[in-house]
Amino acid sequence: MTIRWRTPLTLASLAGLWWLLSDGDPASWVIGVPVVLAASWSVRHLGSGGAGAVSVLGLLRFVPFFLWQSLRGGIDVALRTLAPRMRICPGFTVYRSELRRRDALSFFVACVSLLPGSLAAGIDGDRLDVHLLDSATDATDELRRLEAAVARVYPDTL
Repeated sequence: MTIRWRTPLTLASLAGLWWLLSDGDPASWVIGVPVVLAASWSVRHLGSGGAGAVSVLGLLRFVPFFLWQSLRGGIDVALRTLAPRMRICPGFTVYRSELRRRDALSFFVACVSLLPGSLAAGIDGDRLDVHLLDSATDATDELRRLEAAVARVYPDTL
C-alpha cells in the first residue's frame, strides 16, 4: 500500500491557512472544516492538468517585484487619471509570450495588470492583447521583465 503524502500535506496547508485567516478562532471551524475539505478536493481533482513544479526561490524573488510593480502601477495610473489634463491615450498592443507552460502563462496574464497602465485584454495561444492607458509608450520591455520574473517562478518554462 502506497501512502500518499500529497493529500495530508494539502489538508494541513489549507487548515493552517484557514487558521491564520480566522485568527485562530475555534468557532470558525464550523465553516472551516467543510471549506478546507472542499478546497482539498478541488486541488486534487480540478488541478491545472499537468502543472509542474514551482521554484520557491523564484517565488520569493517575485514577491518584492510584484509589490514594487503594484505600487508603481497604482501611482502611475493615479497620476495619469487624476491630473487636470488626463495624460492618457488608450490603445492596444500585442505581445507574443515565450512561456511554454500553461500555468506559467496563466500566471503571467494575471500579473500583467500590475504593470503601470496595462491590462490583459485577451489571449490566443502565445498572443496576448494588452490594453494600455498610454498607447504611445512601448510596453514590450516591461512585459519582458515580467515574463522573466514569471519564468523564474516556473522553471523550464522558456
